This record gives sequence, structure tokens and C-alpha cells, in this order.
Amino acid sequence: MAQSVLIVEDEPMIREAVASYLEKQGCKVFLADNGVDALVIFEREAVTFIILDLMLPDMSGEEICTVIRKKSRVPIIMLTAKTQEEDVLRGLTIGADDYMTKPFSLKELYARMNVILRRSCNDLKPLAEKYSWNDNDLKIDFEQDEIYKNGEPLSLTPIEWKILSAFIRHPKKIFTREELIGLAFEPEFDGYDRVIDTHIKNLRKKVEDDPKKPVYLKTVHGIGYKFGGEKQ
Repeated sequence: MAQSVLIVEDEPMIREAVASYLEKQGCKVFLADNGVDALVIFEREAVTFIILDLMLPDMSGEEICTVIRKKSRVPIIMLTAKTQEEDVLRGLTIGADDYMTKPFSLKELYARMNVILRRSCNDLKPLAEKYSWNDNDLKIDFEQDEIYKNGEPLSLTPIEWKILSAFIRHPKKIFTREELIGLAFEPEFDGYDRVIDTHIKNLRKKVEDDPKKPVYLKTVHGIGYKFGGEKQ
């Protein structure tokens, strides 16, 4: 699947070089040279990856990363001219997935992006093994890959398992369709983003009492979907 990449960098030569290289790899690119514009683009567009400079004219990369992490697990690589260990550790602590020190290789940047994307697709299994919601109305055993609705076993497709796992791992997060596609499909997927609606519809038929009034897989209009349900 083609990625939508937000590049936040105030040095024009670096910004344009990264943009040109990623566009040649089939990525859709959004550009910002300051933090305010970056956050506006992030709220407006379905960004699936962020390349974020640590030092910007109006906000620090750490500040931007902190704001984004309150809303999204979109992968972030930080670019930094700093080499001090404490700066690198701080960036990773607040939620960056990786960092690169300037100057850097464009090929290495793209390779690291792909590693992070593969890892994010595979890192879906929730931290606990067993979950239940709404007085055991819905129960999931991730160790055995079993799911029960009102005590009856359900059969989920691999895509449905990935989508549900993503929701449960990040229960307060609102997922865009692009994010769910990035988590549930192979990286080379290049289909229509509304395909995710079909999978959500099918999941609702299995886990909801009334699919038209969902309790677990809730629509957030204009954004995407989030997980509901009261965990026991």
C-alpha cells in the first residue's frame, strides 16, 4: 500500500530531497516547514507516516510528537542534528519509533520506514492474553486465538483478527481507515480505503447484538472508528 508521508523539516534542501525520493517510491507526500502547519496537515489528512525534524522555528519535534501521540500511533522517525544520547532517548521515550542523525542516506531512511511499518503491522497482539467486556458478553483469548459472543464461539478471518486486535491494543484511539488498512493488510496493498468499511460491517455482524447500534465497533464520523465496551 502506498504510504501518505508527512515531512516536517525547515531546511528546504533536505525537505525537497526526502520528498522527491519518497514520491519516486510511490508515496503521497505532505510538506511542512514548521510545527503549526504540520499539526494542521496531520488533523486534515490521512497521514500514515511522519518524518519529523527535532528542531523547528516555532515548536520542537518533541512537542509535536507529544501532541500527535495523544491521538495516534502513526509511525514517526525523528531527524536530528543532535548526537547527544539524552536527546535521542527523550525522543524515543515520548513516542518516536526511530531517529536518524543528519546527514543521512535516503535509501537508509526508506529502509527504516519499511522496517517500522512491518513491525507496526505485526505488533498487534494485546499485552494481556484474555479479555472480556460487558459482563462476559464478549470474551477473547489471544493465547488460543478464540473469541466468544454470549458464550458461543465466533469465527473471524485473519483480517478481522488484526483489526480487532488493533482496537483492543489501543482502546481509546480513533483509527482512520488508512491506519486500519496499514495494520490489517500487507504493505503492498493498493486498494480503495473504503474496503475497511466492509470488514467493520462484517465484524459488527459477529460481535454486536445490533449491528446498526454498535457497542464495540463505533463510528467516529469524519474520522474513522474506535472501540467501545466496558472491560471486566
